[in-house]
Amino acid sequence: MIDSILKRLREASFELPLLEEERINNVLVAVSRAIQDQTDSLLSANAIDLSLMDRDNPAYDRLKLTRERLDNIAMDMLKVAELPSPIGLEIDSHIRSDKMCIKRIRVPFGVIGVIFEARPNVGFDVFSLCFKTRNACALKGGSDADNSNKAIIALIHSVLKKMDIDPYVVSLLPAGHEAAMELMRATSYVDLLIPRGSSRLIESVRKNSLVPVIETGAGVCHTYFDIDGDRNKCSDIVFNAKTRRVSVCNALDTLIVHNSRLADLPIVCERLATKNVVIEADQESYLALTGVYPEKLLLEAGKESYGKEFLDYRMSIRTVHSFQEALLHIRKYSSRHSECIVTENSLNADTFQKQVDAACVYVNVSTAFTDGAQFGLGAEIGISTQKLHARGPMGLTELTSYKWLINGDGHIRE
Repeated sequence: MIDSILKRLREASFELPLLEEERINNVLVAVSRAIQDQTDSLLSANAIDLSLMDRDNPAYDRLKLTRERLDNIAMDMLKVAELPSPIGLEIDSHIRSDKMCIKRIRVPFGVIGVIFEARPNVGFDVFSLCFKTRNACALKGGSDADNSNKAIIALIHSVLKKMDIDPYVVSLLPAGHEAAMELMRATSYVDLLIPRGSSRLIESVRKNSLVPVIETGAGVCHTYFDIDGDRNKCSDIVFNAKTRRVSVCNALDTLIVHNSRLADLPIVCERLATKNVVIEADQESYLALTGVYPEKLLLEAGKESYGKEFLDYRMSIRTVHSFQEALLHIRKYSSRHSECIVTENSLNADTFQKQVDAACVYVNVSTAFTDGAQFGLGAEIGISTQKLHARGPMGLTELTSYKWLINGDGHIRE
């Protein structure tokens, strides 16, 4: 059955490059309206999934759909429709002395597979970006979000059928492990595979896939409070990066603080207590927070406190005695996702951005901004943490390859 779905998906993909831009945009607008019209049914399907998950599970927030989130998804789809398509864009060209014309243009990958966990919004995001770039997409969601995913794909299919487009251009595979393995081996049908989820999922796909993979997601994010950092800015940035949404990959995991700023640490961390954020602090920062930060929320850090993506109301603190020591800590523990320095020292800011090896490197900005919509991409298919082809939020351009077009008049090579 899975092989049959992928075969139909591949066949449907050949028609997408022929679709006119106006028709593609009309479909995206229609899906956006359908999301708003069918909010109740989407929430009902999502409620079934939520009822089967423990509320204390960090994945619960990622799984949850709300009216506000669905409204935002619908708006993001409209933004994607409004963006210019990169397909057919001429990258470069030249005419040889013998009048042969050679140029490169952007083209779709063809079929993109996405394996994801309890994130039902992924279905809409992937469809909008893939359809806009004339890529077909195979979705393999987790069993935790199966009812939500089925409702989402059913909604998209209903719009595609009304607009006389093969619904197989977006296909949902069964939620079981077997479908994931089939997708990873589907070199005849799938051109690119993108895993979205935990580091464990990403590692599994990277090790087992025969289809080319772009790694995304796992974010171990740091914020360094420099010797010349502004305390109020740091307080705002830390609170926002840690508590805005704890279950997302751009959330803060470790605060690194220069030892000369330990006296400011209670103020920096003060608001975290209002969200019951548990802090795992090293010896120096633990002493600075003792008697100030709530005792039940303050723990002594261990080796496992660093290099960890918490995805919860929990973070660690590491004290350093120099700017270089902060860089070394990040170099050791970073997942190359998003890193931040809070400083008023322009030299340190410049050095930090040059030396830190991450997809997104911030100066006095919350890591919560690592997001395709925030970067003006409309939406994102994931945050790439690797360096080949794409890095950081992946929008429309990152879902294209290119090909060479050569035109002549009976040219032959000697």
